[in-house]
Amino acid sequence: MNGSFEVRGITFGSGKPVICIPIVEKDAEGILEQARRLAKLQVSMVEWRADCFAQLAEMDAVETVLRQLREILKDTVLLFSIRTVHQGGHAAIDEKLIIRLNEMAASGGLVDFVDLEFFEASKPIREIARLKKKGVRVIASHHDFEKTPDDRILHMLMDQMYNGGADIAKIAVYPKSREDVLRLMKFTEDTGRQYPELVVVTMAMGNLGVLSRISGELTGSAITFGTCGAESAPGQIPFEELTQILDILHSRMEEKQA
Repeated sequence: MNGSFEVRGITFGSGKPVICIPIVEKDAEGILEQARRLAKLQVSMVEWRADCFAQLAEMDAVETVLRQLREILKDTVLLFSIRTVHQGGHAAIDEKLIIRLNEMAASGGLVDFVDLEFFEASKPIREIARLKKKGVRVIASHHDFEKTPDDRILHMLMDQMYNGGADIAKIAVYPKSREDVLRLMKFTEDTGRQYPELVVVTMAMGNLGVLSRISGELTGSAITFGTCGAESAPGQIPFEELTQILDILHSRMEEKQA
């Protein structure tokens, strides 16, 4: 069993995976409109993919949107992410600006989590420590849109993120076969035993990997990303469907344990 902790009354790392819905709109009006929609749906967790924001390079504009998001979402768990081009996102800005944006987001209680692309950062361990000192939880992430690395590489990636001090380690891969999906799921379950205090998130992207997005209660993956409109990665399931599927699986698994 992986470690677990609570943020705003939501448990990460135990029971049903937390459903996180990304906001990927390009302008402030679209971002805030989507936030209002998600607030009405009472989603547990929202990710702002700030790399999709046309004004990402403008610190004041990003901070203004963040403050408005917090006001709209109130007690909803909020994750701030800047996904770089190298990791399948849209951000083509230098690391210094990413650091400044992440640290601004982490200040003043605006967000609950900051995503840090562990292997894109020049000094990830130092940056994780600085972000955590500001009072946020850190998700160390790695995304491979080309393949599912072999088990040895997956374990090496996870080991480095674990030793880097992150609260959550996230690995997203692209499967080429059913075997890749099953291998990732087995790796996730193994990781829970190897690092019992670490909260883990994994997913196999694309339609082939959909099973990995709904099996977190079995494998130990703590967060699953769904959609409410545009998807942020291939293979994401609409929020309503994902909620129903996870509820059914959870109730059946509880019956089995009873």
